[in-house]
Amino acid sequence: MIRTEQNSSTNMQLDELIALLLSIKTKEDMENFLLGIFTPKELKEIPTRLSIIKMLKKGLPQHQIAERLKVGVATVTRGSKEIQLGRFRVV
Repeated sequence: MIRTEQNSSTNMQLDELIALLLSIKTKEDMENFLLGIFTPKELKEIPTRLSIIKMLKKGLPQHQIAERLKVGVATVTRGSKEIQLGRFRVV
């Protein structure tokens, strides 16, 4: 995994979170976890970001994605940059 500008404590916390997410086996348990850890606003933003990635991968223009999802172009551009870095290969 590529890590940038994180200290070892943050790395350990991220590793712990990843291990926990990988250990969750049912949709019900995952939903319960997500509802507990994220705010309602974050729970709305995360699926929107996933939609951005899917639309970018389909080749939709950034301005069209921003307009359709009612997000800023900078948010869409960030998703595009992450794709260019090789992230979201599983999406």
